[in-house]
Amino acid sequence: THSLTHSLTHSLTHCRRPCSPPRTPRAAAPGEKPHRAKSSITATFSEYFLHRKVVTLAKSKKFRDNHGKVLLEGHRLIKDALEAGAVPQTLFFSTVGHLKLLPEAEIKRASLVKVKFEDIKIWSDLVTPQGLLGIFSKPDPAKMSYPAAQLASSLPLLLICDNIRDPGNLGTILRSAAGAGCHKVLLTKGCVDPWEPKVLRAGMGAHFRVPIVPNLDWESVPTNLPAGIQVCVADNNDPDAPAGNTALPRGAASAPASHKTAVKSSPRAAPDEEGAAGIPELPAQHYYEDWARAPVAVVIGGETHGLSVAALQLAASTGGKRLIIPVVPGVDSLNSAIAAGIVLFEGKRQLLWRHKQEDDRQKLPVPG
Repeated sequence: THSLTHSLTHSLTHCRRPCSPPRTPRAAAPGEKPHRAKSSITATFSEYFLHRKVVTLAKSKKFRDNHGKVLLEGHRLIKDALEAGAVPQTLFFSTVGHLKLLPEAEIKRASLVKVKFEDIKIWSDLVTPQGLLGIFSKPDPAKMSYPAAQLASSLPLLLICDNIRDPGNLGTILRSAAGAGCHKVLLTKGCVDPWEPKVLRAGMGAHFRVPIVPNLDWESVPTNLPAGIQVCVADNNDPDAPAGNTALPRGAASAPASHKTAVKSSPRAAPDEEGAAGIPELPAQHYYEDWARAPVAVVIGGETHGLSVAALQLAASTGGKRLIIPVVPGVDSLNSAIAAGIVLFEGKRQLLWRHKQEDDRQKLPVPG
């Protein structure tokens, strides 16, 4: 592992000329000494070693995890990363103009490698690449410097993602979490890697606006939550809907389909009551009714498996609720990204309203 990392770093640092496909050496003219191929072969190997590792870095979660590196693409994402304190290792650019859009002091810390735009097109997943790629050390949320406006708007609202496996959905969810002012996002094991290129694209810079803690098992989730928090779960299964007309349970944030009848919620159910197979029943209410009291966390389940039993158990242990998102009878349930946006922004509305009410009470004159 050390040797591979050293070789990659060496190649990234020293390959400063435009990389190009290998060329067949020109045949020697009559009476001319044959060309020496050693330097040409060495350069070609270096170029393709570099290319192969960049692609591997972008595609392989294992490589990202083992070497602690992530690949970022585009001016906005790289600029957001640099301003948040992410550490750049190498920046690939097709023209010097791309670098002028980045903070000069920050890019001085990186190795700058000029490459042909054709090479960036090969490395990129985008239809129309911008001509700028960056390899960064994997950001540590505890060491990031998030934007002042983001910190000023942060709320005691947390998001827990439960088996969100679609990259586009996770990226959109992270973007919604940043927009709603979430304090933190927790990703349980089973979620897609947040540094996967498709997640980064859909996140639109959210990775550098809200702390993201990935790859958590459910036993460690409580240690990443503030004391006294209430954990609620979002659900598309409306217990008040007529039988046979509820939204299909396979969509986002639905309870496990195999236990649907056992865990069907009722507003009268106590948090510590349990249905079949030890799955707790939670009091249910519509998402637009009063539920958000600081601090609060919301669990969004994946579209394939819905809410896990562990998520329901955590919610029950904190006195949490099942938040119902009603849909028109016969319509399939909402996907996880839509469900997250609805519940998070409603939670934001309720928290801000409650904060205003408390401020108004404090401003009331005290009777003499």
